[in-house]
Order: sequence, then C-alpha cells, then structure tokens
Amino acid sequence: MTTILSYFCCILLIPVISGLYFHIGETEKKCFIEEIPDETMVVGNYRVLDYDQDANDFLARSDAGVLIEVTDPTQNIVLARTYAAEGRFTFTSHTAGEHIICLHSNSSAWFGGGQLRVHLDIQVGEHANDYKEIAQKDKLTELQLRVRQLLDQVEQITKEQNYQRYREERFRQTSESTNQRVLWWSIGQTSILLVTGFWQMRHLKSFFEAKKLV
Repeated sequence: MTTILSYFCCILLIPVISGLYFHIGETEKKCFIEEIPDETMVVGNYRVLDYDQDANDFLARSDAGVLIEVTDPTQNIVLARTYAAEGRFTFTSHTAGEHIICLHSNSSAWFGGGQLRVHLDIQVGEHANDYKEIAQKDKLTELQLRVRQLLDQVEQITKEQNYQRYREERFRQTSESTNQRVLWWSIGQTSILLVTGFWQMRHLKSFFEAKKLV
C-alpha cells in the first residue's frame, strides 16, 4: 500500500517539476545532449549558486559569470557567451539532431569553495514561448492567444515528425551499412579460411612427398 501511495504522489508531482539542478567544481564543465528539430527555438533558464564556507550554504553571486557553449550536430558553435550568474540564454537550431549544451564557471570570480550548484531549465519549441508577453505585445484576446498556441503546437508537432522521419532514415542507412560490412566481413573470413586450408593441404602434401610417405 505504501509503495502504491508513493508512486501516486510521484505522478502528482511530475507536472510541477520544471527543471533540475546539479553540482560542478569551479573548473569542471558539464554538458547535456538535447535532440532538437531544425528551426526550433530553445530557451534555457539557469541560476548558479556558489558554496560559501562561512555560511555553510549555497549563495547567489551577482559579480560572477558562467560560460555557456552550444554545439550543433555538425560541430558548429551555435552559441558561446559568458552570462551572469543568473539569467537565460536562447538560440535557434538550424540543423536537426543532437545539440550539446555545456556550462562551466568563470572560476576566478567565485568564492573558491570548490563547489557550485547549477539550476537549469531548458524549454524547446512552443514551450519556450512566453505567451503572456506575446499577448501583451500583439494585443491578442484570449481566443486569439489560444489559436496562436494551437498553431505553434501544430508547427512543433510537424517539426518533430520530420525529425523522427530523419532519424528513421539515418537509422536505416546505418543498419544497411552495418549489414553490408558484416556480409563483406563474413566473405573475407570465408576466403581466408579457404586459402589457409588450401595452403595447408599443399604444404602437407609436399611434406608427405618429401618424406616419401605417399
């Protein structure tokens, strides 16, 4: 009964969870891989806390920075910039695939406690849009705003479907290439075995003839 209750509570908490936090050292780099369709906006909200030995707690710093680097699947740098200890970063993907998002600290500006806590929340696609700001800027009614949200969701679903088709095509090409390599490897192994067996038979025949056993 306790296990079922705990599982039910976890399900209720899932919609509330919007991000994560992790610990890194002052000179350590932490990277995340995010699969993103092409022409998709990504927004990351972050907050870096520094460990204060005197207070024995993680505290915010306004005079420190964090370097954020984003690399696309073709190894091109999409974003490389030093931000404040708390804020947001945005970029738009131009190539579908795995984007690597890396964060590391500007270590000279921190306390020197050796431990940083980073709170990170990454929103992709229509989830990255601030619809309250859009409604105020474009003076949209509630109905118009809802239609705008639905259109953005449909557009994002289309991008996701195109990306999944791209992944399936790439997986099919990889599978065909692997199968072809396995086939040629088997043919090569068989050829080597046949050549080795033929050479061994000739060598044994020559040996027996030299010993006048045949």
